[in-house]
Amino acid sequence: MSEVFEGYERQYCDLSANLSRKCSSASLAFDQEQKQQKISEIKAGLDDADVLIRKMDLEARSLQPSVKAMLLAKLREYKSDLNNLKKEFKRLTSPTADHAARENLLGAGIADAHSASADQRERLAMSVERINESSDRIRESRRTILETEELGVSILQDLHQQRETLLNSHKKLHGIDDAIDKSKKVLTTMSRRITKHKWIIGSVIGALVVAIVIILFYKLSH
Repeated sequence: MSEVFEGYERQYCDLSANLSRKCSSASLAFDQEQKQQKISEIKAGLDDADVLIRKMDLEARSLQPSVKAMLLAKLREYKSDLNNLKKEFKRLTSPTADHAARENLLGAGIADAHSASADQRERLAMSVERINESSDRIRESRRTILETEELGVSILQDLHQQRETLLNSHKKLHGIDDAIDKSKKVLTTMSRRITKHKWIIGSVIGALVVAIVIILFYKLSH
Protein backbone atom coordinates (compact mmCIF):
# COMPACT_ATOMS: atom_id res chain seq x y z
CA MET A 1 0.00 0.00 0.00
CA SER A 2 1.08 3.60 -0.63
CA GLU A 3 2.64 5.21 2.44
CA VAL A 4 1.26 8.55 1.25
CA PHE A 5 -2.28 7.15 1.22
CA GLU A 6 -1.80 5.64 4.68
CA GLY A 7 -0.69 9.03 5.99
CA TYR A 8 -3.80 10.75 4.61
CA GLU A 9 -5.90 7.88 5.93
CA ARG A 10 -4.61 8.26 9.49
CA GLN A 11 -5.18 12.00 9.37
CA TYR A 12 -8.75 11.51 8.16
CA CYS A 13 -9.62 8.91 10.81
CA ASP A 14 -8.31 11.18 13.57
CA LEU A 15 -10.16 14.17 12.09
CA SER A 16 -13.41 12.19 11.68
CA ALA A 17 -13.33 11.04 15.30
CA ASN A 18 -12.64 14.61 16.43
CA LEU A 19 -15.50 16.00 14.33
CA SER A 20 -17.92 13.39 15.71
CA ARG A 21 -17.03 14.41 19.25
CA LYS A 22 -17.42 18.10 18.43
CA CYS A 23 -20.82 17.53 16.78
CA SER A 24 -22.02 15.67 19.85
CA SER A 25 -20.64 18.39 22.13
CA ALA A 26 -22.17 21.20 20.03
CA SER A 27 -25.61 19.58 20.06
CA LEU A 28 -25.49 19.50 23.87
CA ALA A 29 -24.23 23.07 24.25
CA PHE A 30 -26.79 25.66 25.47
CA ASP A 31 -24.40 28.61 25.48
CA GLN A 32 -24.80 30.19 22.03
CA GLU A 33 -21.30 31.68 21.92
CA GLN A 34 -19.73 28.35 22.82
CA LYS A 35 -21.94 26.56 20.30
CA GLN A 36 -21.03 28.98 17.51
CA GLN A 37 -17.35 28.49 18.26
CA LYS A 38 -17.74 24.71 18.00
CA ILE A 39 -19.72 25.08 14.78
CA SER A 40 -16.90 27.17 13.30
CA GLU A 41 -14.38 24.52 14.32
CA ILE A 42 -16.55 21.79 12.81
CA LYS A 43 -16.88 23.70 9.52
CA ALA A 44 -13.09 24.15 9.30
CA GLY A 45 -12.63 20.45 10.11
CA LEU A 46 -15.09 19.43 7.36
CA ASP A 47 -13.14 21.55 4.86
CA ASP A 48 -9.92 19.81 5.93
CA ALA A 49 -11.68 16.43 5.61
CA ASP A 50 -12.76 17.31 2.04
CA VAL A 51 -9.15 18.13 1.18
CA LEU A 52 -7.92 14.82 2.62
CA ILE A 53 -10.59 12.89 0.69
CA ARG A 54 -9.48 14.54 -2.56
CA LYS A 55 -5.82 13.81 -1.81
CA MET A 56 -6.59 10.15 -1.04
CA ASP A 57 -8.60 9.91 -4.28
CA LEU A 58 -5.73 11.32 -6.38
CA GLU A 59 -3.18 9.08 -4.67
CA ALA A 60 -5.33 5.93 -5.07
CA ARG A 61 -5.90 6.58 -8.79
CA SER A 62 -2.15 6.91 -9.40
CA LEU A 63 -1.39 3.38 -8.14
CA GLN A 64 -1.50 -0.04 -9.81
CA PRO A 65 -4.99 -1.38 -10.68
CA SER A 66 -5.01 -4.15 -8.04
CA VAL A 67 -4.13 -1.73 -5.22
CA LYS A 68 -6.24 1.10 -6.67
CA ALA A 69 -9.46 -0.94 -6.58
CA MET A 70 -9.01 -1.77 -2.90
CA LEU A 71 -8.17 1.80 -1.92
CA LEU A 72 -11.09 3.27 -3.87
CA ALA A 73 -13.44 0.89 -2.06
CA LYS A 74 -12.11 2.17 1.28
CA LEU A 75 -12.38 5.73 0.00
CA ARG A 76 -16.10 5.27 -0.72
CA GLU A 77 -16.58 4.37 2.94
CA TYR A 78 -14.73 7.51 4.03
CA LYS A 79 -16.85 9.62 1.66
CA SER A 80 -20.00 8.10 3.16
CA ASP A 81 -18.67 8.85 6.64
CA LEU A 82 -17.95 12.46 5.64
CA ASN A 83 -21.45 12.84 4.19
CA ASN A 84 -22.92 11.70 7.50
CA LEU A 85 -20.78 14.27 9.33
CA LYS A 86 -21.98 16.97 6.93
CA LYS A 87 -25.60 15.98 7.55
CA GLU A 88 -25.00 16.22 11.28
CA PHE A 89 -23.40 19.65 10.80
CA LYS A 90 -26.33 20.77 8.65
CA ARG A 91 -28.73 19.69 11.36
CA LEU A 92 -26.76 21.66 13.95
CA THR A 93 -26.75 24.83 11.82
CA SER A 94 -30.38 24.67 10.63
CA PRO A 95 -32.52 27.69 11.68
CA THR A 96 -34.91 25.41 13.54
CA ALA A 97 -32.17 23.76 15.59
CA ASP A 98 -31.90 26.52 18.20
CA HIS A 99 -35.66 27.00 18.29
CA ALA A 100 -36.22 23.29 18.84
CA ALA A 101 -33.56 23.25 21.54
CA ARG A 102 -35.24 26.17 23.35
CA GLU A 103 -38.65 24.51 23.04
CA ASN A 104 -37.32 21.32 24.51
CA LEU A 105 -35.49 23.19 27.27
CA LEU A 106 -38.46 25.35 28.31
CA GLY A 107 -41.36 22.95 27.83
CA ALA A 108 -40.10 19.44 28.29
CA GLY A 109 -38.60 19.58 31.78
CA ILE A 110 -36.38 16.94 33.31
CA ALA A 111 -37.90 14.02 31.34
CA ASP A 112 -37.08 15.66 28.00
CA ALA A 113 -33.59 16.53 29.20
CA HIS A 114 -32.98 12.88 30.02
CA SER A 115 -34.39 11.85 26.63
CA ALA A 116 -32.10 14.33 24.83
CA SER A 117 -29.12 13.01 26.75
CA ALA A 118 -30.06 9.46 25.78
CA ASP A 119 -30.26 10.50 22.11
CA GLN A 120 -26.88 12.17 22.31
CA ARG A 121 -25.35 9.15 23.94
CA GLU A 122 -26.85 6.96 21.22
CA ARG A 123 -25.43 9.20 18.49
CA LEU A 124 -22.07 9.24 20.23
CA ALA A 125 -22.14 5.44 20.54
CA MET A 126 -22.99 5.16 16.84
CA SER A 127 -20.10 7.47 15.97
CA VAL A 128 -17.69 5.44 18.08
CA GLU A 129 -18.98 2.22 16.54
CA ARG A 130 -18.53 3.67 13.04
CA ILE A 131 -14.97 4.66 13.86
CA ASN A 132 -14.25 1.21 15.32
CA GLU A 133 -15.63 -0.46 12.20
CA SER A 134 -13.47 1.76 10.01
CA SER A 135 -10.44 0.90 12.13
CA ASP A 136 -11.23 -2.83 11.85
CA ARG A 137 -11.47 -2.54 8.07
CA ILE A 138 -8.18 -0.67 7.94
CA ARG A 139 -6.48 -3.33 10.08
CA GLU A 140 -7.92 -6.10 7.91
CA SER A 141 -6.70 -4.36 4.75
CA ARG A 142 -3.24 -3.95 6.25
CA ARG A 143 -3.18 -7.61 7.28
CA THR A 144 -4.10 -8.65 3.72
CA ILE A 145 -1.38 -6.42 2.29
CA LEU A 146 1.20 -7.82 4.71
CA GLU A 147 0.24 -11.39 3.76
CA THR A 148 0.56 -10.46 0.08
CA GLU A 149 3.97 -8.91 0.71
CA GLU A 150 5.12 -12.02 2.60
CA LEU A 151 3.96 -14.22 -0.29
CA GLY A 152 5.82 -12.01 -2.76
CA VAL A 153 9.01 -12.21 -0.66
CA SER A 154 8.69 -16.00 -0.49
CA ILE A 155 8.28 -16.23 -4.27
CA LEU A 156 11.31 -13.98 -4.81
CA GLN A 157 13.38 -16.15 -2.46
CA ASP A 158 12.35 -19.30 -4.37
CA LEU A 159 13.27 -17.65 -7.67
CA HIS A 160 16.63 -16.61 -6.23
CA GLN A 161 17.34 -20.17 -5.07
CA GLN A 162 16.38 -21.54 -8.50
CA ARG A 163 18.65 -18.98 -10.14
CA GLU A 164 21.55 -20.04 -7.89
CA THR A 165 20.88 -23.70 -8.76
CA LEU A 166 20.90 -22.91 -12.48
CA LEU A 167 24.13 -20.93 -12.13
CA ASN A 168 25.79 -23.80 -10.25
CA SER A 169 24.63 -26.26 -12.91
CA HIS A 170 26.01 -23.98 -15.60
CA LYS A 171 29.36 -23.82 -13.81
CA LYS A 172 29.46 -27.63 -13.52
CA LEU A 173 28.65 -28.04 -17.21
CA HIS A 174 31.33 -25.52 -18.07
CA GLY A 175 33.83 -27.53 -15.97
CA ILE A 176 32.81 -30.74 -17.75
CA ASP A 177 33.30 -29.04 -21.13
CA ASP A 178 36.79 -27.97 -20.08
CA ALA A 179 37.63 -31.54 -18.98
CA ILE A 180 36.37 -32.92 -22.29
CA ASP A 181 38.46 -30.40 -24.23
CA LYS A 182 41.55 -31.36 -22.24
CA SER A 183 40.87 -35.07 -22.84
CA LYS A 184 40.53 -34.43 -26.55
CA LYS A 185 43.86 -32.61 -26.59
CA VAL A 186 45.55 -35.46 -24.72
CA LEU A 187 44.10 -38.07 -27.08
CA THR A 188 45.13 -36.03 -30.11
CA THR A 189 48.68 -35.72 -28.77
CA MET A 190 48.83 -39.48 -28.06
CA SER A 191 47.49 -40.26 -31.52
CA ARG A 192 50.17 -38.08 -33.10
CA ARG A 193 52.90 -39.75 -31.05
CA ILE A 194 51.63 -43.23 -31.98
CA THR A 195 51.60 -42.26 -35.66
CA LYS A 196 55.12 -40.86 -35.34
CA HIS A 197 56.34 -44.06 -33.66
CA LYS A 198 54.76 -46.13 -36.41
CA TRP A 199 56.68 -44.18 -39.03
CA ILE A 200 59.93 -44.60 -37.12
CA ILE A 201 59.42 -48.36 -36.69
CA GLY A 202 58.47 -48.67 -40.34
CA SER A 203 61.59 -46.81 -41.38
CA VAL A 204 63.79 -49.02 -39.20
CA ILE A 205 62.18 -52.17 -40.58
CA GLY A 206 62.59 -50.87 -44.11
CA ALA A 207 66.25 -50.12 -43.51
CA LEU A 208 66.80 -53.61 -42.08
CA VAL A 209 65.11 -55.24 -45.08
CA VAL A 210 67.28 -53.23 -47.46
CA ALA A 211 70.41 -54.15 -45.50
CA ILE A 212 69.47 -57.87 -45.55
CA VAL A 213 68.81 -57.76 -49.29
CA ILE A 214 72.16 -56.11 -49.91
CA ILE A 215 73.97 -58.68 -47.75
CA LEU A 216 72.27 -61.61 -49.51
CA PHE A 217 72.99 -60.14 -52.88
CA TYR A 218 76.66 -59.65 -51.97
CA LYS A 219 77.00 -63.23 -50.71
CA LEU A 220 75.27 -64.78 -53.68
CA SER A 221 77.38 -62.79 -56.12
CA HIS A 222 80.66 -64.09 -54.55
